[in-house]
Amino acid sequence: MNQLSRYKVGVVGCGIGVQHIEAYQNLPEKFDLVAVCDIDVPKGKKIAGQFNIPRFVPNIEELCQMDDVDVIDICTPTYLHHSHTKLALAAGKHVICEKPLAGSLRDVDDLMQTEVESQGRLMPIFQYRFGHGLQKLKKLLEEGIAGKAFLTTVETCWRRTEEYYAVPWRGKWETELGGATLTLAIHAHDTLSYVLGPIRSVYARTRTLVNPIETEDTVSVSVEMADGSLANLAVTTGSVEQVSRHRFCFENLSAESNTEAYNSSADPWIFSGDTPEIEDKIYDCLVNFTPLPEYYTGQFYRFHQSLLQDSELPVTLADARRSIELVAAIYFSAKTGQPVDLPLSEEHPFYHSWF
Repeated sequence: MNQLSRYKVGVVGCGIGVQHIEAYQNLPEKFDLVAVCDIDVPKGKKIAGQFNIPRFVPNIEELCQMDDVDVIDICTPTYLHHSHTKLALAAGKHVICEKPLAGSLRDVDDLMQTEVESQGRLMPIFQYRFGHGLQKLKKLLEEGIAGKAFLTTVETCWRRTEEYYAVPWRGKWETELGGATLTLAIHAHDTLSYVLGPIRSVYARTRTLVNPIETEDTVSVSVEMADGSLANLAVTTGSVEQVSRHRFCFENLSAESNTEAYNSSADPWIFSGDTPEIEDKIYDCLVNFTPLPEYYTGQFYRFHQSLLQDSELPVTLADARRSIELVAAIYFSAKTGQPVDLPLSEEHPFYHSWF
C-alpha cells in the first residue's frame, strides 16, 4: 500500500469505537474519517451524523470494498476480532484492532501469517502505553537511572454490575472469550511487560465472586519476570472505589502511578530516588521529557509516523501475542493449580483455546 500523508479511516463498531473516532478527529492533518460501520443501523447513523462522517454502512464487508478506505479500525465484540481482522487484511487495508486481538495464541499466530501475506499492516490497541507518566518511566529506564528491578505490583480494581453484563455477549466464554483477565486487566498487564520485558513464570488463582456470570471476575497472580524480578497482579470487578495502580521498585528508585481507574498511565507519577544524587539524575532526565499525544490519540499519532517511515508500529503483533500468552498461562495455572513457565509452545493444551 502506498504511503500517504493523510489516511482515510473506516471505524467498525460504535461502542468503544466512539473514543477512537474522537481520537482521529484530534489528528485532522493525519487522518480523515470517511465511514463508520455498525450492525445497529439507527445507532450507527446517529454516530455518523454526530461526528460528520460522510458514509454509514451496516456491515464490514461493504466497508472492505471501499477503494478509498486505507485503514479499517475494528471495535467490535471480542469474538469477532479475529474474523473481522482477517477480512480487512484480505481486502488490502491497514488494520487497527481493539483488545484483545484474538481469543487464543493459535488465532494470533494466524493473524501474524495473514499480515505477512497481505498488503496492509496490523496494529493491536494498547493505548495506555502512551500516558506521560509511563513514558517518563520508560525514559528513566532508557537512561539507565532506575537500575535493576525488584518487585512490581499491578492493581486493576474496578466495578462492574449486573447492568454491565446485561449486554448479551459479555460474561460468556463463547462470545467474550474470557473474563476480567482478558477484557479488563489486559491493559495493566501489558504495561508490566512493556516496562520490564518478558515473563518467565506464572501462578494464578481465578474466581467468579462478584456477578452471576460464566467468566472470572476476581484474579490473583504471582509472576516471575525473565529479569529475575517478581510481580503481583490483582484484578477484581468488585471494588466500590475504582482504582488502577502500578508500583515499580527498582534498585535506585521507585515509581508509582496515579490511581485513576482509566487514566493511571498519565501524569502525575511519583518517582522517588534512593539518594540525593539519584534524585538529581531523575530531575535532569525528566526536565528534558518531550510530551507527545496520549491515550488513543497518542497511539494513532505514532501509527501514522510508522506508516510514513515504514518503521515498527508503536504496538506490535509480538506485543499482542505476549499479552494473550499471559492470559493463557493464567487460565491454565488457575485450572491446574500449578505454576506455568513461558513461553508456551504450539503443543501446550491452551495454545488452541483456553475453554
